[in-house]
Amino acid sequence: MRVLLVEDDPGLAAIIKTGFGEQGVQVVTESTYADGQMKAMLGTFDVIILDVMLPGGNGFDLCRELRKREVATPILMLTARDTVDDRVAGLEVGADDYLTKPFAFRELLARVRALARRRGSPLPETLRVSDLEVDLNAHRVRRAGNAIELTAKEFSLLEFFVIHHGQVVDRAAITAHVWDENHDPFTNVLEVLVRRLRRKIDDDYAEKLIQTVRGAGYRFGD
Repeated sequence: MRVLLVEDDPGLAAIIKTGFGEQGVQVVTESTYADGQMKAMLGTFDVIILDVMLPGGNGFDLCRELRKREVATPILMLTARDTVDDRVAGLEVGADDYLTKPFAFRELLARVRALARRRGSPLPETLRVSDLEVDLNAHRVRRAGNAIELTAKEFSLLEFFVIHHGQVVDRAAITAHVWDENHDPFTNVLEVLVRRLRRKIDDDYAEKLIQTVRGAGYRFGD
Protein backbone atom coordinates (compact mmCIF):
# COMPACT_ATOMS: atom_id res chain seq x y z
CA MET A 1 0.00 0.00 0.00
CA ARG A 2 1.22 3.51 -0.85
CA VAL A 3 0.11 6.61 1.08
CA LEU A 4 0.62 10.33 0.50
CA LEU A 5 0.88 12.32 3.74
CA VAL A 6 0.59 16.12 3.49
CA GLU A 7 1.56 17.34 6.97
CA ASP A 8 3.59 20.41 7.93
CA ASP A 9 4.66 19.11 11.35
CA PRO A 10 7.97 17.31 10.61
CA GLY A 11 7.92 15.43 13.91
CA LEU A 12 4.44 14.02 13.39
CA ALA A 13 5.17 13.24 9.73
CA ALA A 14 8.30 11.29 10.75
CA ILE A 15 6.37 9.30 13.37
CA ILE A 16 3.61 8.39 10.91
CA LYS A 17 6.10 7.47 8.17
CA THR A 18 8.14 5.28 10.51
CA GLY A 19 5.08 3.57 11.99
CA PHE A 20 3.53 2.87 8.61
CA GLY A 21 6.86 1.64 7.27
CA GLU A 22 7.02 -0.96 10.04
CA GLN A 23 3.65 -2.23 8.78
CA GLY A 24 4.86 -2.48 5.18
CA VAL A 25 3.12 0.73 4.07
CA GLN A 26 5.12 3.15 1.93
CA VAL A 27 4.57 6.80 2.87
CA VAL A 28 5.47 9.77 0.68
CA THR A 29 5.50 13.05 2.63
CA GLU A 30 4.92 16.65 1.58
CA SER A 31 4.61 19.67 3.87
CA THR A 32 2.93 22.44 1.82
CA TYR A 33 -0.32 22.94 -0.08
CA ALA A 34 1.41 23.35 -3.45
CA ASP A 35 3.74 20.36 -3.10
CA GLY A 36 0.91 18.18 -1.79
CA GLN A 37 -1.31 19.10 -4.73
CA MET A 38 1.41 18.35 -7.28
CA LYS A 39 2.33 15.02 -5.71
CA ALA A 40 -1.33 13.95 -5.40
CA MET A 41 -1.98 14.69 -9.08
CA LEU A 42 1.20 13.10 -10.46
CA GLY A 43 1.68 10.12 -8.15
CA THR A 44 -0.18 6.85 -7.66
CA PHE A 45 -1.50 6.35 -4.12
CA ASP A 46 -3.98 4.14 -2.31
CA VAL A 47 -4.87 6.81 0.29
CA ILE A 48 -4.10 10.52 0.79
CA ILE A 49 -3.84 11.98 4.32
CA LEU A 50 -4.29 15.77 4.48
CA ASP A 51 -3.63 18.02 7.45
CA VAL A 52 -6.14 20.88 7.60
CA MET A 53 -3.60 23.61 8.39
CA LEU A 54 -0.92 23.81 5.69
CA PRO A 55 1.54 26.45 4.50
CA GLY A 56 0.04 28.08 1.42
CA GLY A 57 -3.54 26.97 2.02
CA ASN A 58 -5.67 24.53 3.97
CA GLY A 59 -6.54 20.90 3.61
CA PHE A 60 -10.22 21.57 2.90
CA ASP A 61 -9.35 23.68 -0.15
CA LEU A 62 -6.77 21.13 -1.28
CA CYS A 63 -9.29 18.30 -1.01
CA ARG A 64 -11.83 20.32 -2.98
CA GLU A 65 -9.23 21.09 -5.67
CA LEU A 66 -8.19 17.45 -6.01
CA ARG A 67 -11.80 16.37 -6.44
CA LYS A 68 -12.33 19.06 -9.10
CA ARG A 69 -9.33 17.64 -10.94
CA GLU A 70 -10.91 14.17 -10.73
CA VAL A 71 -8.41 12.70 -8.26
CA ALA A 72 -10.54 9.86 -6.87
CA THR A 73 -8.05 8.53 -4.30
CA PRO A 74 -9.62 8.18 -0.81
CA ILE A 75 -8.76 11.18 1.40
CA LEU A 76 -8.51 11.24 5.20
CA MET A 77 -8.41 14.67 6.89
CA LEU A 78 -6.30 15.34 10.00
CA THR A 79 -7.09 18.31 12.23
CA ALA A 80 -6.63 19.53 15.79
CA ARG A 81 -10.17 20.94 15.82
CA ASP A 82 -12.89 18.51 16.88
CA THR A 83 -16.08 20.31 15.91
CA VAL A 84 -19.13 19.18 13.96
CA ASP A 85 -18.64 22.07 11.51
CA ASP A 86 -15.11 20.94 10.68
CA ARG A 87 -16.17 17.33 10.16
CA VAL A 88 -19.04 18.40 7.93
CA ALA A 89 -16.76 20.77 5.99
CA GLY A 90 -14.34 17.95 5.29
CA LEU A 91 -17.04 15.63 4.04
CA GLU A 92 -18.65 18.32 1.91
CA VAL A 93 -15.42 19.00 -0.01
CA GLY A 94 -15.01 15.31 -0.81
CA ALA A 95 -13.06 13.79 2.09
CA ASP A 96 -13.79 10.15 2.92
CA ASP A 97 -12.85 10.20 6.60
CA TYR A 98 -11.82 12.57 9.39
CA LEU A 99 -9.50 12.11 12.40
CA THR A 100 -8.72 14.62 15.13
CA LYS A 101 -5.36 15.16 16.81
CA PRO A 102 -4.08 13.73 19.05
CA PHE A 103 -4.92 10.28 17.79
CA ALA A 104 -3.80 6.73 18.46
CA PHE A 105 -1.52 5.46 15.70
CA ARG A 106 -3.42 2.15 15.57
CA GLU A 107 -6.63 4.01 14.78
CA LEU A 108 -4.98 5.98 11.97
CA LEU A 109 -3.55 2.78 10.50
CA ALA A 110 -6.91 1.01 10.74
CA ARG A 111 -8.75 3.89 9.06
CA VAL A 112 -6.21 4.10 6.24
CA ARG A 113 -6.42 0.37 5.63
CA ALA A 114 -10.22 0.56 5.59
CA LEU A 115 -10.13 3.38 3.03
CA ALA A 116 -7.71 1.42 0.85
CA ARG A 117 -10.03 -1.60 0.91
CA ARG A 118 -12.99 0.56 -0.07
CA ARG A 119 -11.25 2.05 -3.08
CA GLY A 120 -12.83 0.62 -6.20
CA SER A 121 -12.43 -3.10 -6.68
CA PRO A 122 -9.81 -4.40 -4.28
CA LEU A 123 -6.80 -6.12 -5.78
CA PRO A 124 -6.53 -9.85 -5.13
CA GLU A 125 -3.75 -10.93 -2.81
CA THR A 126 -2.00 -12.76 -5.64
CA LEU A 127 -1.61 -11.33 -9.14
CA ARG A 128 -0.65 -13.49 -12.11
CA VAL A 129 0.89 -12.56 -15.44
CA SER A 130 1.67 -15.54 -17.65
CA ASP A 131 3.54 -18.01 -15.39
CA LEU A 132 4.54 -15.31 -12.86
CA GLU A 133 2.76 -15.14 -9.49
CA VAL A 134 3.13 -12.15 -7.14
CA ASP A 135 1.71 -12.29 -3.60
CA LEU A 136 1.20 -8.61 -2.74
CA ASN A 137 0.72 -9.18 0.99
CA ALA A 138 3.47 -11.72 1.69
CA HIS A 139 5.86 -10.16 -0.88
CA ARG A 140 6.47 -13.60 -2.42
CA VAL A 141 7.26 -14.07 -6.11
CA ARG A 142 7.27 -17.30 -8.12
CA ARG A 143 7.79 -17.94 -11.80
CA ALA A 144 6.95 -21.31 -13.31
CA GLY A 145 6.78 -22.57 -9.73
CA ASN A 146 10.27 -21.31 -8.84
CA ALA A 147 10.65 -18.93 -5.88
CA ILE A 148 12.39 -15.63 -6.68
CA GLU A 149 13.98 -13.45 -4.01
CA LEU A 150 13.62 -9.70 -4.56
CA THR A 151 14.79 -6.63 -2.67
CA ALA A 152 12.18 -4.14 -1.44
CA LYS A 153 12.77 -1.81 -4.41
CA GLU A 154 12.71 -4.68 -6.92
CA PHE A 155 9.41 -5.89 -5.47
CA SER A 156 7.94 -2.37 -5.57
CA LEU A 157 8.89 -2.09 -9.25
CA LEU A 158 7.46 -5.53 -10.04
CA GLU A 159 4.29 -4.70 -8.11
CA PHE A 160 3.78 -1.60 -10.28
CA PHE A 161 4.43 -3.57 -13.45
CA VAL A 162 1.98 -6.39 -12.68
CA ILE A 163 -0.76 -4.00 -11.58
CA HIS A 164 -0.40 -2.16 -14.91
CA HIS A 165 0.43 -5.19 -17.05
CA GLY A 166 -0.29 -4.74 -20.74
CA GLN A 167 -0.04 -0.95 -20.42
CA VAL A 168 2.82 1.30 -21.47
CA VAL A 169 4.06 3.10 -18.33
CA ASP A 170 6.53 5.98 -18.42
CA ARG A 171 9.51 6.80 -16.20
CA ALA A 172 7.62 9.44 -14.20
CA ALA A 173 4.84 7.06 -13.21
CA ILE A 174 7.29 4.32 -12.24
CA THR A 175 9.60 6.54 -10.19
CA ALA A 176 6.61 8.12 -8.42
CA HIS A 177 5.59 4.65 -7.23
CA VAL A 178 9.00 3.16 -6.38
CA TRP A 179 10.74 6.18 -4.84
CA ASP A 180 9.71 9.01 -2.58
CA GLU A 181 10.10 12.76 -2.99
CA ASN A 182 13.90 12.58 -2.53
CA HIS A 183 14.45 10.66 -5.77
CA ASP A 184 16.55 12.36 -8.45
CA PRO A 185 14.75 11.74 -11.78
CA PHE A 186 17.90 12.54 -13.78
CA THR A 187 19.91 9.51 -12.60
CA ASN A 188 19.97 6.12 -14.29
CA VAL A 189 18.86 4.34 -11.11
CA LEU A 190 15.57 3.23 -12.74
CA GLU A 191 17.39 1.55 -15.63
CA VAL A 192 19.71 -0.19 -13.17
CA LEU A 193 16.74 -1.45 -11.16
CA VAL A 194 14.96 -2.69 -14.30
CA ARG A 195 18.11 -4.59 -15.35
CA ARG A 196 18.34 -6.22 -11.92
CA LEU A 197 14.68 -7.25 -12.05
CA ARG A 198 15.07 -8.61 -15.59
CA ARG A 199 17.96 -10.82 -14.51
CA LYS A 200 15.78 -12.36 -11.79
CA ILE A 201 12.44 -12.84 -13.55
CA ASP A 202 13.30 -12.94 -17.29
CA ASP A 203 16.83 -14.18 -18.01
CA ASP A 204 16.13 -17.86 -17.31
CA TYR A 205 12.81 -17.98 -19.19
CA ALA A 206 11.93 -18.02 -22.88
CA GLU A 207 9.06 -15.54 -22.50
CA LYS A 208 10.35 -12.09 -21.61
CA LEU A 209 7.85 -10.13 -19.52
CA ILE A 210 9.61 -6.74 -19.24
CA GLN A 211 9.55 -4.96 -22.57
CA THR A 212 11.20 -1.62 -23.33
CA VAL A 213 9.03 0.69 -25.44
CA ARG A 214 11.51 3.07 -27.00
CA GLY A 215 10.79 6.70 -26.23
CA ALA A 216 7.78 5.83 -24.08
CA GLY A 217 8.79 3.63 -21.15
CA TYR A 218 8.04 -0.02 -20.39
CA ARG A 219 5.30 -2.57 -20.93
CA PHE A 220 4.90 -5.68 -18.81
CA GLY A 221 3.42 -8.92 -20.12
CA ASP A 222 1.08 -8.94 -23.10
